[in-house]
Amino acid sequence: MNHYLNARDLAGEICYQPTFFQTKSRVKYLNQKYLNSAYLRDRLEDLPRQFINPQSRPWQNIDWNSISQSQIINLELEVFLAIIKGSLDTEAPIRDYTQTSRQYLETIHPQMARFVGGKVRQDNAIIELGLWEKEERQHTPALSKIYQQLTGEKVVIGWRKPKSYNPSDNPHRDLYRHGLHRIITEYSAVCLYLWLMTRTTGTIQQILAELLQDEINHLTKFWGFGMWLYSDKFRQQIKARSTGNSYHSMMRLVTTFHRMMKTLAWDYWKINYKIELIYTFAKVLENMKFWSSTLTPEYLERLFGSNSTEIINIK
Repeated sequence: MNHYLNARDLAGEICYQPTFFQTKSRVKYLNQKYLNSAYLRDRLEDLPRQFINPQSRPWQNIDWNSISQSQIINLELEVFLAIIKGSLDTEAPIRDYTQTSRQYLETIHPQMARFVGGKVRQDNAIIELGLWEKEERQHTPALSKIYQQLTGEKVVIGWRKPKSYNPSDNPHRDLYRHGLHRIITEYSAVCLYLWLMTRTTGTIQQILAELLQDEINHLTKFWGFGMWLYSDKFRQQIKARSTGNSYHSMMRLVTTFHRMMKTLAWDYWKINYKIELIYTFAKVLENMKFWSSTLTPEYLERLFGSNSTEIINIK
């Protein structure tokens, strides 16, 4: 394939039979491009503007008919399609996600509740879509189109039912736990789409880049907003006094990861794919933690105003 020598795409230099170190290089390239601190800070600073004038992030034009199997790099088609179907299982119930999150947020921060879930009437009929839903609802048809173009068949979605709103007597603690789960889900999606970009090129990679940017955008906003809303002291109090201690919290993380991997047909992955994805999880977390360390209380207060959250009724 001499005509592909030194060819580049959105993930850097293309390697059609990549070693781990070549894929690692593409992961690092994408991390530096989409998860550098300046980019993440820009995405967080966008949130207060969206409270005032919600505007969806526009996608680049995509030539959907140009999707082909040749754009998948050294990854079995069956495995790739299983990942697409598994991703659809997670992406499709966006309406349930947004309305559950809206309910947890409504009494604590109405502006963020509107951002994720829009506005509803007293009978819960939606009268305005939230910006989060507007952006995320593009993912299911995009992934479905990839599947259909590669197979000539329409994909059948399982339509998994996510957990519904289940409040206790402490809305701040409820939102904290729900918010952690939401961040884990967004983080997992970021890692998956970023890794898939290293294993694709052309139009498929372009579509994955749009999904990735949406997920990074939302992960950054949820992460930074959560840090503002819950001070270190508040988070420590919740961990110390709630029934879900650190061990149980870790087990929930493991359970979430295991469920995600099962959905993505993890058992059929080659060991090198597994190692590459685990490396991607580590690198993305490294970037997020570094950026998170720059979010001082003073900076967050300049973005979102004074936080009057009090530590009350934590049992």
